[in-house]
Amino acid sequence: MAKRQDTKKFFENLSGSGKSIGVLTSGGDAQGMNAAVRAVVRMGIYVGAKVYFIHEGGTVIGSARCKEFRSHEGRLKAAHHLVQHGITNLCVIGGDGSLTGANLFREEWSGLLEELVQQGLIDQEAAQNNSELHIVGMVGSIDNDFCGTDMTIGTDSALHRIIEVVDAIMTTAQSHQRTFVLEVMGRHCGYLALVSALACGADWVLIPEMPPEDGWEEQMCQKLSESRSRGSRLNIIIVAEGATDRHGKAITVDNVKDVSTLTCDKEETKSRTYRCGNNFIRPNWPSCISSASRMGVEAVLALLEASATTPACVVSLCGNQAVRLPLMECVQMTQDVQKAMDEKNFEEAVRLRGRSFENNLNTYKLLSFRKADSELPHSSFNVAVLNVGAPAAGMNAAVRSAVRVGISEGHKMFAVNDGFEGFYKGQIKEIKWGDVGGWTGQGGSILGTKRTLPAKYLDKIAEQIRIHNINALLVIGGFEAFLGVMELSAAREKYNEFCVPMVMVPATVSNNIPGSDLSIGADTALNAITDTCDRIKQSASGTKRRVFIIETMGGYCGYLASVGGLAAGADAVYIYEEPFDIRDLQSNVEHLTEKMKTGIQRGLVLRNENSNVNFTTDFIYQLYSEEGKGVFDCRKNVLGHMQQGGAPSPFDRNFGTKISAKAIQWISKKLKESYKEGKVFANTEDTACLLGMRRRALVFQPVVQLKEETDFVHRIPKEQWWLKLRPLMKILAKYKTSYDVSDSGQLEHVTRIRPKKD
Repeated sequence: MAKRQDTKKFFENLSGSGKSIGVLTSGGDAQGMNAAVRAVVRMGIYVGAKVYFIHEGGTVIGSARCKEFRSHEGRLKAAHHLVQHGITNLCVIGGDGSLTGANLFREEWSGLLEELVQQGLIDQEAAQNNSELHIVGMVGSIDNDFCGTDMTIGTDSALHRIIEVVDAIMTTAQSHQRTFVLEVMGRHCGYLALVSALACGADWVLIPEMPPEDGWEEQMCQKLSESRSRGSRLNIIIVAEGATDRHGKAITVDNVKDVSTLTCDKEETKSRTYRCGNNFIRPNWPSCISSASRMGVEAVLALLEASATTPACVVSLCGNQAVRLPLMECVQMTQDVQKAMDEKNFEEAVRLRGRSFENNLNTYKLLSFRKADSELPHSSFNVAVLNVGAPAAGMNAAVRSAVRVGISEGHKMFAVNDGFEGFYKGQIKEIKWGDVGGWTGQGGSILGTKRTLPAKYLDKIAEQIRIHNINALLVIGGFEAFLGVMELSAAREKYNEFCVPMVMVPATVSNNIPGSDLSIGADTALNAITDTCDRIKQSASGTKRRVFIIETMGGYCGYLASVGGLAAGADAVYIYEEPFDIRDLQSNVEHLTEKMKTGIQRGLVLRNENSNVNFTTDFIYQLYSEEGKGVFDCRKNVLGHMQQGGAPSPFDRNFGTKISAKAIQWISKKLKESYKEGKVFANTEDTACLLGMRRRALVFQPVVQLKEETDFVHRIPKEQWWLKLRPLMKILAKYKTSYDVSDSGQLEHVTRIRPKKD
């Protein structure tokens, strides 16, 4: 891969380029499109380009499907309009149809210019000056039906709406012992149905890519009956609107309701249907993850770097990395999925959807269908799971996943209450498959969690490990969990009881764990921050000019403040990792003053709780209030523990579920490797690990090796990936600042997952 030019030279080359960028939204609207448009406009202005809105191309500039553009005459007219405005760079936000049309437009461009010259509508000089048309797309589709991207703009917001419905109806369903059948969008793609089923622990899911086997009605009824026999008072069935059986016959929610009512419900239970349709899922606040600001910035960089030989590309986020993929490769793979489904090659359709989709499906199957005892492997291993540190939304989903995957692997699972404190006190009991039913959507920690570290209680913890014959440990939690696993690992020289496989899964709203870019709970906290900021800003609509000072959690880690500020459109964010002084505060006040004079009514400033011992939230509030007199007034809000509580977001539910499942599978592997002469003995570095998200992959890292990466005094990693986003936030707030392009996306190719050969 070619090394990117340095940042200074990159922007020097752009200086005075006089490029023009047109931005349009096409097709159905999706939450987050507006944020993408905002980012394209402000990044375009930042690099010196002239940016144009193409209206009606919901969204602030309108979104529409244009039949005229499908004809050659319509595209000729469009080319004329672009030449008139000198626009040779197009940022298209839409679905596969819109992006395919844009690529066709690009391929026809030179021919369209020739026609315009022949018709006398433009001269030869105009044709020469506009000889190249560059296209960059961002996929706006709540169905997430475009291959090559992890998640399209609007998908996460749609998942939020679906999960809100499920959470709301579960109380009624449980009270009246009902079965709810929920239809969600997805005519050709089952992503929303599959991931929402995973996020809420649904009993059954029907998706286009994997139709059920013949006789599915009996299988579903048996599954529901087994659930009821274990004490469950409700059942949830989720149906994608495009679901069919193996013969292509549509399966509707009404079909499923009839099967459930007439065949399954032998007792006094009733089935109800609920449709999460277009009009329900689309209109709402965008969730934090779908704000699309980073993609908008990356799209502008991709346009400015494009040459005559650069193919049209789409920009997406894969993990936490910006990625550029050839547009038509993605379109072709998307079409191949439909072709595979038409040919009833459903396994191939699932593979073509991508590794993330396939993992979601496999994880759902693993957690939702309990094997008969006779089918389970008999490992005779005991695995303990505990929560350590402060509560984080998604912890319970992680525990549920660990318990059920562990049982499927043949282990006996033990729950430890109240972290290491409960461990040394003997608060340990076996936990079974049905015990964790309904845990996925619960906030906080059902097991109980405390910050107590194990170092002072090693003797007692070792004794409890002997009593319960614990062969492996899964620790889910924050910085205390990280320290705890390090202490147990260090004590192996003295205690053989700690010579067992142990793995830590990061779960903390602060997202301050070394070795992982993301932690369970951080997304829920970010959504709480952005939702509150949006509501607070809206409260000032129609009033006098006002600046809001918001304090966030995070300890010394500025992740919540910075990423929340980026999503909410903050004007300034103060964090510990980026020192600031009174001159910076004064500069920010002056910037806001000038902004207010242009007619802007609201300003937003975020401060991390430990950003500076002297410049407190009260101090900043008083400074802004004094310096802003006559121009704006101020209000302050300390968000506090509302960032920690509440139901977990769909992302945290699924992230917790998948990372915990992977952790248990690793434990199973290590147990087999370390079992010799009738006992488990594991004392190497690679048997005490942290499982973290690194860029695009889940990686196991020995905790001992993470010491050098850790600032133990301030409880943060020494290097944090999200700090590179801060200049972006300043650019979008219209500050003059530098932006590092060295980590920007580069053109990659779509990876196809090949079937394994026997």
